[in-house]
Amino acid sequence: MIPDFLVTHSGGFHADELLSSVILTRLFPQARLIRSRAQEWITPGADRIIYDVGGKYDAAERIYDHHQRGASLRDDGQPYSSFGLIWKHYGHDYLAAFGLPEANIDAVHASFDASFVLPVDLVDNGALSPSVAGPLAGLTLPALLETLKPVFDETDPEADDRGFHTALAIARSFVEARIGQSAAKLRAEALVHQAIVDTGGGRVLELPMGMPFRSAIVKAGADRLLFVVHPREKDWCLTGIRRAEEGFELRADLPAAWAGLTNGDLEAACGVEGASFCHNGRFIAAARTREAALAMAELAVREALSTEQASAAEAGLVPG
Repeated sequence: MIPDFLVTHSGGFHADELLSSVILTRLFPQARLIRSRAQEWITPGADRIIYDVGGKYDAAERIYDHHQRGASLRDDGQPYSSFGLIWKHYGHDYLAAFGLPEANIDAVHASFDASFVLPVDLVDNGALSPSVAGPLAGLTLPALLETLKPVFDETDPEADDRGFHTALAIARSFVEARIGQSAAKLRAEALVHQAIVDTGGGRVLELPMGMPFRSAIVKAGADRLLFVVHPREKDWCLTGIRRAEEGFELRADLPAAWAGLTNGDLEAACGVEGASFCHNGRFIAAARTREAALAMAELAVREALSTEQASAAEAGLVPG
């Protein structure tokens, strides 16, 4: 039954019921969002979904609280917040309503749960301290959303609700952007996979446009690839491939002689007409034409392989 009311608690708000509200208001836009602790509202009924309040978790009655003794845990023993419970029961429907292809829904649901929902669950339950983020602790999404609470001496009785709805709009933008990025990453994987096939045994992967590529390269086991080339709006980009998801170490750096150079200076350094830019960090470069970008890529591959061979010889792994 489609609910007439989405009920969560009044007063101060946290990320978990805000993010739960993002999911539910997308699925049930006609339902009225009620913030209350009054018993008549937090008692289960056929006309409502209740979350983060009510002292009970019962999906059959559509009540999703996690504050009670003996609250439900994930299969691995980690705690749910209301966000985790709502995502568990409504996340698949949300992704379908978002427009994801059915074939991608399970993968995006699991990925979003692990990378976005679970951290919110853990922080809300005190199982993860924001301090693990170090200097960025106050800039995590839960912390930023809570900065929109009214200050302690605010006297306007509508301030909490006003702050909640302001925070809800911001939370919605982050959820939708994250889901959109995850869906795009899966679309990109198909394009990258085909480009890898087309590349054969080459070391340079040419893509039809800029897109996420690392995960597809790893999944394909294309360890031979060292650089990626793709067009941009007015030029062509040459970029390295990170060794790991975390960190910035590349499979191969662009040549040291190119670092920080532009236009004529870069053309002179690499001998490629149309070379226009190389970042001082040697992870990205640009050229005015496809031919120039590919020529730069081949030079970068040649130097990287030469450096690799020299290092191996020095270590005694191959004959010098």
